[in-house]
Amino acid sequence: MTALSAVALGASVLAIVSGDLRWLRVAQREHYLPGAAVRFAWRWWVSTPLDAALGLAALACAGLSAFVPVIAIGAAAVASFAPLGLGIRGRTSGLAWTRRMSLVALLTALLQGAAIALSAVVGGLSGAVVAGAVSALLGPLFIDAALAALRPLEDVLAQRYVQQAERLLGRVRPLVVGITGSYGKTTTKNYIAYLLGGDRNVVASPRSFNNRAGLTRTVNEQLTPGTDVLIAEMGAYGPGEIAALCSWLQPEVVVITSIGPAHLERFGTLERTLEAKAEITSGARVVVLNVDDTRLAGLAKRLEGTKKVVRASGSDATADVAVLAHFEGLELKISGRASGTALVEPGSPTPIRTNAACAAAVALELGIASDVVARRLATLPSVPNRLQPYRADGGYLVLDDTFNANPAGARHALEVLGSEAPGGRRVVVTPGMVELGKSQSAENAAFAEAARRVATDVVVVGRTNRAALVKGCGAAGTGPALELVRRREEAVAWVREHLGPGDAVLFENDLPDHFP
Repeated sequence: MTALSAVALGASVLAIVSGDLRWLRVAQREHYLPGAAVRFAWRWWVSTPLDAALGLAALACAGLSAFVPVIAIGAAAVASFAPLGLGIRGRTSGLAWTRRMSLVALLTALLQGAAIALSAVVGGLSGAVVAGAVSALLGPLFIDAALAALRPLEDVLAQRYVQQAERLLGRVRPLVVGITGSYGKTTTKNYIAYLLGGDRNVVASPRSFNNRAGLTRTVNEQLTPGTDVLIAEMGAYGPGEIAALCSWLQPEVVVITSIGPAHLERFGTLERTLEAKAEITSGARVVVLNVDDTRLAGLAKRLEGTKKVVRASGSDATADVAVLAHFEGLELKISGRASGTALVEPGSPTPIRTNAACAAAVALELGIASDVVARRLATLPSVPNRLQPYRADGGYLVLDDTFNANPAGARHALEVLGSEAPGGRRVVVTPGMVELGKSQSAENAAFAEAARRVATDVVVVGRTNRAALVKGCGAAGTGPALELVRRREEAVAWVREHLGPGDAVLFENDLPDHFP
């Protein structure tokens, strides 16, 4: 029995290594947020009846191993290979052994080792076997504990880069434009950089560099003497994060693009989201708000008298700055007065008017002439993977919106798809939208229902939102043709096989493979 117990303990240790590699990759993809590993583990284990059954069986084996230690091998086997579909290496991105990841992995292993050692002291080899089996199954819990324990240390280590960035900002003294919002940040940032670029020396944070680490890297690596404007996109997962960024970036002109359900599972409520995003206004001289968003229209009223508030709109001609639809393209209006028309060439990317209005407001505030702004609106660049159009080798039109994951942007994408491929097939390929909290299922069902009115076919990728999307598409025979695939690669293969000249496909959002 002792030999079998040793074998069972060895199997559990191997399972711990295999499982930890899998869940550490998830933690890294989720930006090392404590709690993310457990949250995703739950999603995976309940994503299919088979995974749920395997998980329950493994827990039963771990419990029974207290009486028959060799049964722990069953729990170890499940922890080594399940949940099914979550690989160690990953299809979309592998585990990167950075300094931070190495530290998290080491502390996780130490915590698991301590649990096994303590159990061995109390219960001997049998106790160690049980602890090993449980530790293999509860790897995500140990990882989250390690992340929480290491967060204060990471804050201290990051502070030296913040101080370096502060010193560089003090020497170069650029005017800082800060941008936040639930969505539309990157598009607005790129629009501002383009509108300013012909007259100012501009540095804009790269598309994914919107947290403390990314923004300090932007400043320390890209800011050079002679830089006139630094455009800083600021993301947040909770209250206090934007205020912390503003404490050293000190933006003078700020933009809030939207308040919506993006990251709602972390913020909890839209009201909490609004207050977190509004932190960007505290030290600003000028606040540009997208007043097409009712919550931001309310914030505009709150800030009046304390800040210079510029109301921007893609639909209200009476706003301080409006970019409106025009039969020739776009029309710029300032305080209700026409200030120029942007002649957009047919087939050019369709600008998002609210984002364009916010960008125009910033450009005007920084002294760019209204006629120059209007002229440049005609050639606003498309943002990679955000409703980016191109013609595939098969002759069909592709609308690449794979970096969009919010309801408003998804509705806009469907409108664009609906204007394409008259008489041809119009296909929506999507895994749905995530991080929408309690509204996620309803939002995805509503998106699929809207797709019914536009698309001839809907291809649902993965399992995360499958039920809601299928529900929104309606009963068989009453809506678009429905295709269910496991991975994006299968969806791409389906599109290539079934579409040709005169057809169009919208790739709406794309989830990395740590989502089920």
